[in-house]
Amino acid sequence: MKEFVKRYEKIYPKMYRTAYYYMRNRQEAEDAVADTALIAYEKREQLREEEKFELWIMKILVNRCKKKMRTWFQKECTIEELPASVERELAKDPDLVASVAVKQAFWELKDEERFIVALSVFGGYTGEEIADILNKNHSTVRSKYRRALQKMRQKLEV
Repeated sequence: MKEFVKRYEKIYPKMYRTAYYYMRNRQEAEDAVADTALIAYEKREQLREEEKFELWIMKILVNRCKKKMRTWFQKECTIEELPASVERELAKDPDLVASVAVKQAFWELKDEERFIVALSVFGGYTGEEIADILNKNHSTVRSKYRRALQKMRQKLEV
């Protein structure tokens, strides 16, 4: 138990950053990370290689975020239903226009592209590590990452 907690505390910031930028909500990100920790702890015996703990737990996090997002897309939400916390966060942003433009460009990417960008930019993972997390070929991940950044660039230049 102590070893698990020690490893979890070490990677918590990366997990939270990745979940936050994907979920766009502090509470949802915290819930996703907490759910991931619980699932990982319950399934810790399934981890075959201890040195791959970080990649393993990030796979669980990615799957939790995907599952949560699927449930979101099944319901519609109007602007009036935005939580007050989201409105307050936007009001605090010093460069709101640029921030909103970047976030909008990010959210217009396909689901997989968002995960790749989030894991790379916010999580600090290499292309090879992302390929392991997503069970994809490294060159495929690298290509999708470049295309995603190019799409964002094009949206921001308009």
